[in-house]
Amino acid sequence: MGLETCGSCLSCLLIPLALWSIAVNILLYFPNGKTSYAASYQLPNYVWYFEGICFSGVMILLLAVTLITLESNTFYRCCRSESCNKTYRSFISIVLALLGIAFSGYNCIISALGLIQGPFCNSSTGWDYIFKDTAGGYLTDYSAWSRCTEPARIVEWNTILLSILIALSGLQMIICFLKVAAELKRTLCGTYSVFVQ
Repeated sequence: MGLETCGSCLSCLLIPLALWSIAVNILLYFPNGKTSYAASYQLPNYVWYFEGICFSGVMILLLAVTLITLESNTFYRCCRSESCNKTYRSFISIVLALLGIAFSGYNCIISALGLIQGPFCNSSTGWDYIFKDTAGGYLTDYSAWSRCTEPARIVEWNTILLSILIALSGLQMIICFLKVAAELKRTLCGTYSVFVQ
C-alpha cells in the first residue's frame, strides 16, 4: 500500500538522480579540470555517447516531469468516468516508466563498457586504450595505472565517475521498476477499475 500512495515520491526521486547524471557526465569531459583534452578529442570514445547527459539525464528529467504531471489532480480528463481516466493515466505512467528503464539501462551499459575498456591516455607508446585487452582486469591492478602519464590520474578519474554513473542509472532503473509495479498493482488489483462504467 505504501508503494501505491508514494507514486509521486518515486517520480520526484528521479529528478535529482537525473541532474547528478548530467553533472557527472559533464565532468568526464574535463579531466583535471582542463578543457584541452576535450578540444583535441583525447577522451574515451564512450564519453561521446552522451549517456549521462541525454539518456539518464534530460530524458529521465522529461519523464519525471510528465509522471508528476500525470499524478496531479489537475491532469486533463480523457473520458467521462473517473475510473476510466485514472486507468488511462496509469497506463501512460507504465509506458513512461518502462521508457525510463530503457534510458537508464542504456546509460548503465555504456558506462560499464567504458569502465571495462579503460581510459584513453598517453603512455610510453603514445595515445591509446592501453587497458582495452585486460577486460576490466586493470581495475584491480593499481600498479598498472601509472602507465597512463597524461592526463594525470585519468584512471582514477574515469573509474570513479563511470562507477557513479552506473550507480545513478541503477537507482533510476529500480525507481522506474517500482513505478511500473505500483501502477500495475493499482490497475490490475482493483484500485482502479479497468472497465468503463
